[in-house]
Amino acid sequence: WLAGLSKDISRPPATAPFAFGTKQAQNMKPPVAAFSVILTTFLTCWPASLAFIPPSRNVIMGNYFSSTSRMATSSTTSSSDKADAVTADDLRGARDMIDGIINEKNCGPIFVRLAWHDSGTFDASIKDPWPAAGGAVGSIRFEPEINHGANAGLAGAVKLLEPVKAKFPGVSYADIFQMASARSIELAGGPKIDMRYGRVDAASSDDCSPEGNLPDGEADESTGKFGGMGGTKSTEDTTPFGHLRKVFYRQGFDDEGIVALSGAHTFGRAYKDRSGLGAEKTKYTDGTSKEAKQIRADGKEAKYTPGGSSWTKQFLVFDNSYFTTMPDDSADPELLKMSTDMTLFADDGFRPFAEKFRDSQEAFFESYAKAHKQLSEQGSKFVPEGGVKID
Repeated sequence: WLAGLSKDISRPPATAPFAFGTKQAQNMKPPVAAFSVILTTFLTCWPASLAFIPPSRNVIMGNYFSSTSRMATSSTTSSSDKADAVTADDLRGARDMIDGIINEKNCGPIFVRLAWHDSGTFDASIKDPWPAAGGAVGSIRFEPEINHGANAGLAGAVKLLEPVKAKFPGVSYADIFQMASARSIELAGGPKIDMRYGRVDAASSDDCSPEGNLPDGEADESTGKFGGMGGTKSTEDTTPFGHLRKVFYRQGFDDEGIVALSGAHTFGRAYKDRSGLGAEKTKYTDGTSKEAKQIRADGKEAKYTPGGSSWTKQFLVFDNSYFTTMPDDSADPELLKMSTDMTLFADDGFRPFAEKFRDSQEAFFESYAKAHKQLSEQGSKFVPEGGVKID
């Protein structure tokens, strides 16, 4: 499947599905414009990081997507004026096809990142007609949004899902992205998300959200500040807890939701050349050591492209190990701990939830499922209005 994507690439760029990053990544000049974004598809089909990839601090190749993003831009679009209700049979067919891709490619983390970056642009204070407030509307498939710094590698994730759209054209891109995310969580051993479908797609690049709405993992080394003045509202702050609240309060989340969503860092890896964070590889990600053996939730050993830093030892399983690892001073230093991770146990508002999730995976799953559902629906327009559910 990789054949024909690029003949010029000597090594694939790493992916970092939800990982917060640093501004240094955005400022790096891609010495490897040759290792074209298209190859991102290769890495995205193996477990990448699953963190909240920030808008300006998560990428190494800010405007590198030209060829792949053109693919995404030229894809079939849906008009909100002509949207028909999707059928349950098509949704089931799309779900089964997505499950097959996840099981074959081990690409769950990148699908979660794709869905989160599409929906995470939402600004609840914007009351202009849909889809002005952003959210889960499928606009991430268009330029310029797909080229935003935080979205490095996501054109490859869109490409992986194009066959699903081709086979089930009645299912919107927005639904496909959110379905792939929810299925990735569940197949990795996480909670079942109470999903509904029937989202209407943004129709063109005119509906793209501005860059700058997603969170950072570390402060900009030159300013000492997290976030920035871009996006629909400033996310700039000198503290990690202040920054996270600016990002997620804008979307309508509370402290419990912020901590629960942060727990998705249990799933995936971060890469130095993608987010400015993490190591080239660790004992858990080098693909050769005994510690690097990854066993999926279904008990099968997973093949993956080595590299990057994980927050947890088993980074393809969705559980509460993130919350048991972050406050553990004796945890292996090769496991990633960012400022926005550690603040969950330091901030008075976040700490009660972080400790609760550390002590109870059941409590974590309950809160996470609720927050994930909210994230997957924010900014969406459903046809029919109440959406469509499948068993």
